[in-house]
Amino acid sequence: MKSEEKNIKVALVGNPNVGKTSLLNHLAGTTLRVGNWPGVTVEKKEGKTFYNGYTIYFIDLPGIYTLEPLSEDEYIAYRFLTEEPPDMILNVIETPNMERDLFLTAELLELGIPMVLVLNMIDEAQKLGVDVDTERLEELLGLKVVKTNGRTGVGIKDILTAIVETYEKKITPKEIRYSEDLERLLTSLRESVKETKQQLIKKLLAHKEYLHEIERLYGKPAQQVIRENRFAFAHGLYNEVVKRKPITSTDITTLLDRFLLHPYIGTVVFFLIMFILFKVSFDFSKPFMDWLDGFLNDFVSPALGLALIELGMPDLVLRFFSEAVIGGVGFVLTFTPLIAVIYLLLSFLEFTGYLPRIAFLMDRVMHRLGLHGKSLIPLLLGFGCNVPAIVATRTMESKRDKLLVIAMIPFMSCPARLVVFSFFAITFFKNPALVIFSLYILGIVIALITAITLRKTILRGSLEHFVMELPPYRLPTLRLLFGVVWVYLKDFLYRAGTLIFAVSILIWLSMNLPPGVEKPEDSIAGKVGKALIPIFEPIGIKDWRVSTSLIPAFLAREIVLSSMATIYLAEGTKKKEEFSLSESAKEQLFGLLSATKEAFYSLINPLPRTFEVSEEYSNLRSVVSKSMDELSALSFMIFILIYTSCLGTISVMWREAGKKFALGFLIYSFLMAWLSAFIVYKVGSML
Repeated sequence: MKSEEKNIKVALVGNPNVGKTSLLNHLAGTTLRVGNWPGVTVEKKEGKTFYNGYTIYFIDLPGIYTLEPLSEDEYIAYRFLTEEPPDMILNVIETPNMERDLFLTAELLELGIPMVLVLNMIDEAQKLGVDVDTERLEELLGLKVVKTNGRTGVGIKDILTAIVETYEKKITPKEIRYSEDLERLLTSLRESVKETKQQLIKKLLAHKEYLHEIERLYGKPAQQVIRENRFAFAHGLYNEVVKRKPITSTDITTLLDRFLLHPYIGTVVFFLIMFILFKVSFDFSKPFMDWLDGFLNDFVSPALGLALIELGMPDLVLRFFSEAVIGGVGFVLTFTPLIAVIYLLLSFLEFTGYLPRIAFLMDRVMHRLGLHGKSLIPLLLGFGCNVPAIVATRTMESKRDKLLVIAMIPFMSCPARLVVFSFFAITFFKNPALVIFSLYILGIVIALITAITLRKTILRGSLEHFVMELPPYRLPTLRLLFGVVWVYLKDFLYRAGTLIFAVSILIWLSMNLPPGVEKPEDSIAGKVGKALIPIFEPIGIKDWRVSTSLIPAFLAREIVLSSMATIYLAEGTKKKEEFSLSESAKEQLFGLLSATKEAFYSLINPLPRTFEVSEEYSNLRSVVSKSMDELSALSFMIFILIYTSCLGTISVMWREAGKKFALGFLIYSFLMAWLSAFIVYKVGSML
């Protein structure tokens, strides 16, 4: 029983963009985990910390404006707070917009759950001349109030102290009071002193006689009267505790918006920022990717081989680790730097407040497609990963808009596809950067064609109005950025260590079964690959090893290369070379220093260097180049680009848009991919 008393479950609640993620990152640190709420794709963040003898568990509820369960986010928050109430609510308020946020605070106070009020972004409020009397606020609400700066972590310890004090002293907020007539009706419904204001309001809204009484007294529906009372409470409380000093100078947000939201200057800046993001992501990552590839294949693999030989392991075990483990999982892990840098830059744009401005800026362009600028954010996220991009569409108010954007996202080339594109482009083409850029453009064109077709057929409808909030500009700390990036990177590493590992083993086994098989083409994998040749031969894919690699690619696109590596390495013969552990370790150390120098040099080099053709290719590149030509390689890349060969994307689409939509889109993407590749291959052959 004592152990239960040492645990405190705290729910973080607040409007969107109030800085809950920043605070949670400081509070939970390395224990922060990202997942989904049960049964839905809405993101769930949770973590824990130890303080003053307590284990404090934090659950970050979706950013909402109200507890009225209309959207999926609001339903999740409402259900959590009413059906499985936490020990305490951490109500996070954006201090510069405090009056707006206090409407949600009023609804939270109605629940009667112990609460700590967090006034975040206090530094920005001070710059705007906003001064909050926290002592008076505590007195009026009967709860602890803490001032914080989520960017720097100021006030984090005060939050923990307030949580423990509120829990130990069983501090509950004072009951919120509304207009005299409304309070009289609510009081008449009370059957127990333990009933909360929220329970009384729920009873009132279910009582027809009281609904008629309210409409007679106020001349308005009861729901509207209650909402107006909450607004009146928020307005009155704000005026009671907040003093504003006159500010004559233009704040930094207004100044920057004059340029970044300008229809012409802002558009040029937007494309410049996107170019910088693309260049830094790939140029900075490539030296580390190349080094990691060499480290795994030239150091880890032979070192592990020596250890296994010393243990007396048979040749089959040596081949398993070198071909399935290092050749499969290791090949994909080399792209970890790329994923990390992309998440870092996207998180930076999100925390600075620039991402919502992209939506505002591009609203006019997106209107021509029958969409809002808000839909551009999920599309941009699609370049990072299609799965979270589809999940991000849940914030869209219109189901029609949501389905249109979901149908466009899979054609945005994610890093997993870029892995495949860069490998084949560098292997087969003299100007790989141009080829890859053209593929990105082709994906966008296919997405636009898909959206226009759907908008004029099964997804007809008018454009609905929406208002997007533009948060002030903020400069996030490196600690915050790296903390959030690590949470998402762990998910990628976990996938590489489990899913891809399992697939690599299956492919390796299929290459070595039935027992005693001598030629790879006589194995199970070879027979499956040959059976698929009639389907892919018209688009230039005539090698069974290439067609076989498309089967596991449905689990994750990057498995195309890991499976190819497993197949080709299993087929090839190994050269026995002398290996010195100490000498190889020195080479890897100097290689890492050289990669670091090259990566930072790429930041000051104005020209993209990612896709410059190197003089030496890996063994896999040399083998693949003998089984395909430029035209078939281009056809293969186009097929990978358009076909939604990703189980994660299809499964999320299934949950967000429905089974019929997901399966229909899967068939559509396959047909579009095959047809596009067929046209390119046939036209190229004739030329």
